[in-house]
Order: sequence, then structure tokens, then C-alpha cells
Amino acid sequence: MEFVKLNNGIEMPMLGYGVFQTPPEETARCVAEALEVGYRLIDTAQAYGNEEGVGEGIRKSGVPRDEVFITSKVWVSNMNYERATASIDETLKKLGTDYIDLMLLHQMMGDYPGAYRAMEDAYTAGKIRAIGVSNCYAERLVDLCSLTEVAPAVNQIETHPFRQQDAAHEVMARYGVVHEAWGPFAEGKNGIFTNDVLAQIGAKHGKTAAQVALRALIQKGVVVIPKSTHRDRMEQNFDVFDFTLDDADMAAFATLEDPTFPRIFDHFDPNTVGWMLGELVKKQQLGGGTLY
Repeated sequence: MEFVKLNNGIEMPMLGYGVFQTPPEETARCVAEALEVGYRLIDTAQAYGNEEGVGEGIRKSGVPRDEVFITSKVWVSNMNYERATASIDETLKKLGTDYIDLMLLHQMMGDYPGAYRAMEDAYTAGKIRAIGVSNCYAERLVDLCSLTEVAPAVNQIETHPFRQQDAAHEVMARYGVVHEAWGPFAEGKNGIFTNDVLAQIGAKHGKTAAQVALRALIQKGVVVIPKSTHRDRMEQNFDVFDFTLDDADMAAFATLEDPTFPRIFDHFDPNTVGWMLGELVKKQQLGGGTLY
């Protein structure tokens, strides 16, 4: 395993296991198997509805808690100080742990500054070892890094062969923020698993197109969290530390960048933003406090 040091000195694995869209009833098994394979970073979120399964899977695996790096995320409906504070405690309860290794704001919507302050206070209290953001674009990231007491350690954004996010990566590097990829396989779109460029590089190293995609991102300094409910795929995705891509390989990988590739989750689409903010408004109407 390779690790990256966060801006507060703690180490984070460069390869993790994600549980987005993993059914709650399957999560414990999947997490236990992933840990048996060798993964030590598990990525979940309040919105996934499977935090309890993650905690159960970790306990079931027998791997000591201090050897597992757990990430979760504050969802949009909890985006103010009070709700974020309560939601962090609820996440701890669901995971069955005394601390979370990394807590992110899932989306930069609603009163995210208030929610970020809640994470800062939880960090100071020892409930969280590192804090960060997800789906945070460059201008908002610079704002947070410049004006918060505890700068974000990680920014998790859509990153894959067809959207490599080099410009965003440069901004993160400038401010000491680790770049983490969600959707490193582009959600299986654009024929990624049979892509000619990835397959040709893979043939050179005796690896699959998927393994090349992960290895290339890791070599670019990007943390990756592939997901699969199948153990053989978990093993294949984990088997990316016994080869290195050379300059020619990385140059070929760079050619896969495609400005026309549609965003998997478009934060610039008013309908998408409206749907997510609808959850915030609903929470307020149910007595969850003011939005700002």
C-alpha cells in the first residue's frame, strides 16, 4: 500500500474501498471482504444509508480499528452548524466508533460554512482526525483554505481517465489539499473497461484496463476509491502496487482527457442543484432550524 500525508500529518491510504450504492444488507459482507483483501480505507457517507453496515463489517473483519481509515460525509440536509453537529454524533453511533478518520462536506450547498465550523469543532474535540470537502470547485476551495481555522485536508471530486482534473489538482496542491477521486472508473461509462489506450498499456504490464486507470491516477497523486460487491474485482482493483507506468504510458493516459465527456453528476445543472436543495428546504419545514 502507498500512503499520502495529509496537511495535519496523519497518513491516508492512496487506495480505498467505496460503498456508494452498496445495498445496506450487503455492506457488512463487502466491507469485511475488502478488509480481508487488504484495503484499509473505507469510504461511506450519511447519504448512502449504509454507515451501520460499514461499522459491522469492520468489526466482523477482525482488523483492529486503528488500522482502518474511515471516511464519511455530511449530507446536504444537515448543512448548518446545529444539524451537522448532531449528524456527526449520529454517524459515530452508526459506525460504532469513537472517532472518524476523515469527515467531508458532501456538497457545497446550503449553509456549508456553518457545517464546516461544526466539523472544525468536532476535530478539536477529537471526534474527527481530519476534515475536508467533496465536490468543491476551485474558487470555494481557495475561500475555505484561506478563511477557516482548520484548512480542508482532502477534496473528493469526480476524477477518472476522461476527466483527469489537472487544473483542479494544481490548485489543491498549491493549498496543501489532497486530491481524491470519486468515480475513478467513470461509473463504467465510455467503454472504460475495454478502452484501447488503457488495454494497450495494460498488455505491456500484464494488467487490465481498470488496473491501469487506477495506477495512473495514483501516480498522479490522486487517492482512488473503486467500488465492487464482488471479491474477485476487489482483489483485482487492489492489485496495482506491483507495477509502475513509465513516461510514455502516462503520456498516453493523458490523451484520454475528453472535454466533451458529460459530468457524471452535474453540479452546474439547475435541476440537479434544485433536487438536492429540496432536501434542505424539507428539513427546515420539518423543524430542523433555519437554513442560514
